[in-house]
Amino acid sequence: MTIIKSAEVIVTSPGRNFVTLQITTEDGTTGLGDATLNGRELAVAVYLADHVIPLLKGRDAMNIEDTWQYLYRGAYWRRGPVTMAAIAAVDMALWDIKAKVAELPMYQLLGGQSRTGALAYGHASGRDTEELHDSIRANLEAGFKAIRVQSGIPGADSVYGVHSNAPTADAPATPAGARASRVLPEVETWDTRAYLRHVPTEIESVRHEFGAELPLLHDAHHRLTPREAAQLGRSLEPFDLFWLEDVTPIEDPTALRYVREHTTTPLAIGEVLNSVHDYQTLVTERLVDYVRSAVTHTGGITHLKKLADFASIYGVRTGFHGPTDVSPVGQAAHLHLDLALHNFGIQEYMIHSEATAEVFETSFRFEDGLLHPGERIGLGVEIDREAARRHAYEPGYLPVARLHDGSVHDW
Repeated sequence: MTIIKSAEVIVTSPGRNFVTLQITTEDGTTGLGDATLNGRELAVAVYLADHVIPLLKGRDAMNIEDTWQYLYRGAYWRRGPVTMAAIAAVDMALWDIKAKVAELPMYQLLGGQSRTGALAYGHASGRDTEELHDSIRANLEAGFKAIRVQSGIPGADSVYGVHSNAPTADAPATPAGARASRVLPEVETWDTRAYLRHVPTEIESVRHEFGAELPLLHDAHHRLTPREAAQLGRSLEPFDLFWLEDVTPIEDPTALRYVREHTTTPLAIGEVLNSVHDYQTLVTERLVDYVRSAVTHTGGITHLKKLADFASIYGVRTGFHGPTDVSPVGQAAHLHLDLALHNFGIQEYMIHSEATAEVFETSFRFEDGLLHPGERIGLGVEIDREAARRHAYEPGYLPVARLHDGSVHDW
């Protein structure tokens, strides 16, 4: 048996906050798991330290499925982002250990590779058409073969997804709200009618400038009613999107029935979901084309693979959530799954900062638009504890959206 000797939560903030679990076995093998929950990081850190780690000591690290069920079913209070992020961290760390013991890269334990690399999409945005086109060119020059397009809206000071545009480690494209030092959330003003008028014109300009072959994606970020979402999907049909993401709030999955009836634009959703059970209606009724959960928020490798296998039965593909608030540990876990899963669709990829790269040493690579986890045993990520200690936790929040009348809207 490979017995767990100890486990430790590491909170570090190299430009933004990350929560990492390190599990150590009696023979000295270590495994890492990502437990980062953007804006609520310490809730998961405390959950792990006070409620989960005491349950791990003395367990056999090889029994990953049993440990997963023990933490999920044994606690009685199931699901939710805090619980599932904590379980995810344990699960990733145990897979990391198992692959290291086997002396194999983790994807080999999932059945080996189904492809040579995972198609990744970059993030382009601009306050106006010229900035947006410049951002797309920068992404193309960086090697991306698929690009998410987000545009400023006339009259709006700030808009979700319009941010720093350089997709490099020196100046990574970071999502709005990634300001770790803010004490209170930034407030953005939202105008749905202006958005619905403007976005199709910008997507049309991108198609005219960059041609029909470039896969384009767009994120509505849960801000539309079903009718508004259907309107947007219909207006974007001539421009052949790879997907339209998060068109409505996901609390009511049946809202997607109306959207599906009125547009053929492919739909992706799920980054705020954290269980395969959340997807039952969405998948069995084929209301979406891509599932968007992140390994960090969906119970780890064990549970995310179950979601992917469930989705595959209905012809639904994966498009795992991969912003920079998923740490390099979580992103590595995505890439091992991406390489192995038959129903892989695309992988979101935001390049972490140089400071983050100093804390987390990774083996994954990005070449010719494709990501690969590398051949290092385990997940292929190691943490520099000394570098992590140099970056203390800083409270931070994602923005809040309000309408012009001051009422809170979905962010």
